[in-house]
Amino acid sequence: MRKSLDAVYNAAAYLAALFLVGTLTMILLGIFGRLLNFQVRGSDAYAGYLMAGSGFLALAHTLKRSEHIRVTLILQHLKGGAHRAMQLVAVAIGAVLAVALAWYSIRLAWLSYAYHDVSTGNDVTPLWIPQIAMALGTSIFAVAVIDEFMLVWTGRESDDRPPAELAHTE
Repeated sequence: MRKSLDAVYNAAAYLAALFLVGTLTMILLGIFGRLLNFQVRGSDAYAGYLMAGSGFLALAHTLKRSEHIRVTLILQHLKGGAHRAMQLVAVAIGAVLAVALAWYSIRLAWLSYAYHDVSTGNDVTPLWIPQIAMALGTSIFAVAVIDEFMLVWTGRESDDRPPAELAHTE
């Protein structure tokens, strides 16, 4: 199961990287279009969609690599059972929020599809298409936070997580 989850997190990260390349492509297309007097309709909007999709798709991978900003002001002063209990509470709250975010992201994409909602720009893109990346990214993130909760609950650590001293930044 661990290998499957890690493969999903890595696949989402690779897709996020691909979306960043797409963002660069759209920006360059817009720049060269202005220089060479041609216009690609919606290139600015597509760059935004791709950038947002990249951010959401990278959430789970970033969490599993301990690269999210963590406020450990209280945790660093707790020891033993109190430390573990506070970690469990924090990750449980994060899991509830991540599941809510995933639920509402999926709902937003579905409602945009059901109501035929389109962008207000000149590209007239059906909004459910770029919202799929957000829904997918938040869903994978919710799974990752629940995975993290289970790791804390059982007292295990993720195999690919960098040591705390490497991940610690101020």
